[in-house]
Amino acid sequence: MLRKPLLLAGRSASCRKIVERTPVTRGLVHRFVAGSTLGEALPVVSGLARDRYATLDFLGEDTTDREQATATVTAYRDLLAALGEAGLGDRVEVSVKLSAVGQFLDRDGERIALDNARRIAEAAQAIGTTVTLDMEDHTTVDSTLGILRELRADFPFVGAVLQAYLHRTEADCRDLSGAGSRVRLCKGAYDEPASVAFRDKAEVDKAYVRALGVLMKGEGYPMVASHDPRMIAIAGEMAEANGRSDDDYEYQMLYGIRDVEQVRLAAEGKRMRVYVPYGDEWYGYYMRRLAERPANVLFMARSLVTRN
Repeated sequence: MLRKPLLLAGRSASCRKIVERTPVTRGLVHRFVAGSTLGEALPVVSGLARDRYATLDFLGEDTTDREQATATVTAYRDLLAALGEAGLGDRVEVSVKLSAVGQFLDRDGERIALDNARRIAEAAQAIGTTVTLDMEDHTTVDSTLGILRELRADFPFVGAVLQAYLHRTEADCRDLSGAGSRVRLCKGAYDEPASVAFRDKAEVDKAYVRALGVLMKGEGYPMVASHDPRMIAIAGEMAEANGRSDDDYEYQMLYGIRDVEQVRLAAEGKRMRVYVPYGDEWYGYYMRRLAERPANVLFMARSLVTRN
C-alpha cells in the first residue's frame, strides 16, 4: 500500500525539499548512499572490493540541459580515472542512466546520450572495467536497448539492465542471451501500469524465474540482482543445472541491504557485486528504495521517533 505514495513522493519537488531539510534523513540516507562526493565514495568501494565486487552509480537522472549531461560524463570519467589509479579496475565497474547523459533532451537526445555513453565506455576500457546501462521506466526500454546495440559494436563489454516485471522482458532476455552479452536482471522499481507490467508479487516472482532461466541457458553473463532468498537459491540451482562455474554469473545487491548475505555469498566463492550510488542527487533513488521495501520505511520511522 505504501509503494505508490512513496514513488509519487519521489517525483514531488515539495516532498523533496522537506526530506532534504530534515537532519535525521541525511543520516538515514548514508545507509543506501556512499556519500555526496567521489572522495567519500572511493573508500567505500575500496573496502567492499576486499571480498566483493562493486558497481558505482553517480546519481542523476532526467537531465534537462546539455551542459548538465556533459558534467555527468565528466564526473564518470573522473570516477573511472580514480578507480584506475587505485588499482580497482578489475573489481569495480560503473552503472549509467542514459537519461543522466542526455537521452531525453529535446533536440537529438538519443544521439547525445550515445556520444556521451561512448566517452564513458572509452574511459572504462582504458582501465579494464565494464559499464552497465541502468534501465528506467518502461518508456525508456526501446531507446536504451537501441543505444546499447550501437555501443556494443565498439564496446562489447557494455551491459544492460532488464526488469522482470515488464511483460516484454522474457523476450528481451532471449534477444540479449548471446555470447558476450551482460544482463543484470532485477524485478523492477517503478510504478508501471498493468498494461505493460505484472503488478502482483507472485506474478513478478514467476516472471523473474522465467527470465532468469532464459539467461542461464544462454551464452551471455547473467547478473542476478535480487535480495530475495528464494531467487538467490533458484539462481544457484539454475547455474549448476546449466554447467555454469562461479565466475560465469554473479549476484548483485544494493549497498546497505542484506550485508550479511552479501558477505556469506562472497565467502562461499560466489561473485557478489554491490550497487553503490553516490552524489548529491540522492532523493529519487532513496525514495525508490523505501518504496521497494516497506521495512525501510519502518526503519526510518523508528529512527525519527528515537531522534525526537
